[in-house]
Amino acid sequence: MKTLQECDFITASKLLNCEIASIKAVAEVESNGGGFNPDGSPKILFEGHKFWEYTKGKYGYSNVSYPTWISKYYNENQHERLAKAVKLDRDAALMSCSWGKFQVLGANWKDLGYPSLQDFINAMYASETEHLMAFVRFVQFNKLDDELRNKDWKNFARGYNGRSYWKNKYDIKMANAYKKYSK
Repeated sequence: MKTLQECDFITASKLLNCEIASIKAVAEVESNGGGFNPDGSPKILFEGHKFWEYTKGKYGYSNVSYPTWISKYYNENQHERLAKAVKLDRDAALMSCSWGKFQVLGANWKDLGYPSLQDFINAMYASETEHLMAFVRFVQFNKLDDELRNKDWKNFARGYNGRSYWKNKYDIKMANAYKKYSK
């Protein structure tokens, strides 16, 4: 499990042509700092509404499958929720998680240039550097680099976290984190 070094942030900032402080702000907000749990597994957030979407509600309502976004199950063990969903539909389960230090949704694997979903998952288990490169690819693919560069946190958060970004105040949290890292 390799944690990010300053040189990794420098590389990413050059690729995105933005300030290092902007990237650090996103990292802090998305994963509360680190990309791995104490046991070495990557931090994940299992999104039951995504699992519902990818399986067309086939598995009914439970703590891993529900039709609309809710945060009700966020305090549960996320890897246990993932394991439960994997038993039902492995690919849908893996695509329904946000992974690592930057919480990139597994469903994005193809758009980010990974040869397979499994290659994306392997990268998420490998290192925070891989998490950072997935983030860079996501920002580039979704054309969010201007928002990141201009510190347009509202539009960046909308593009990165979805149109309900405001419910978790992602834009405000990123703006505040940026202030801390830009000093």
